[in-house]
Amino acid sequence: MQVKRPKLTILERTYLPQILHGLWLTLKHIPRRKFTRRYPEEKPPLYGAYRGAPTLVKDPEGRVKCVSCQLCEFVCPPKAIRITPTARPDDAPDANVEKEPQDFVIDMLRCIYCGYCEEVCPEEAIFLLNDYAITGTSRHEMVHDKAKLYELGGTLPKPIHKWDKNK
Repeated sequence: MQVKRPKLTILERTYLPQILHGLWLTLKHIPRRKFTRRYPEEKPPLYGAYRGAPTLVKDPEGRVKCVSCQLCEFVCPPKAIRITPTARPDDAPDANVEKEPQDFVIDMLRCIYCGYCEEVCPEEAIFLLNDYAITGTSRHEMVHDKAKLYELGGTLPKPIHKWDKNK
């Protein structure tokens, strides 16, 4: 199949109309007010349901909320989460009932920020940050272990009173 090319006029062959149109667009933008955002100090607003980096949180009393059910590991599409469960310390009130993670690792280079891990967590132990500036200078820095995840997540003010007898 052959495509017929249109015949160009002499003016169109010189590309003069396109050059003049580009210059006109440039001159039209010169008198407009300039807008500059000083990025590290001024962050842009996040609209909608933004999903950022996953982190682990503790309850207000500083206890580990994660019970190593491994649902987040199973539901993660790129398999970025790895959990190694272990028993809770013997002095904990829920020592014979639940586990806690010995190792909880999220490879942020593999994470696609889908939010499935947050949705599937029955204990509300994993949350997504509203931060989009997760950086590192090496691949090793982008693999977040349990300590780094708790550092980023902190404590969640919304308590779950599952084992409290008074509530």
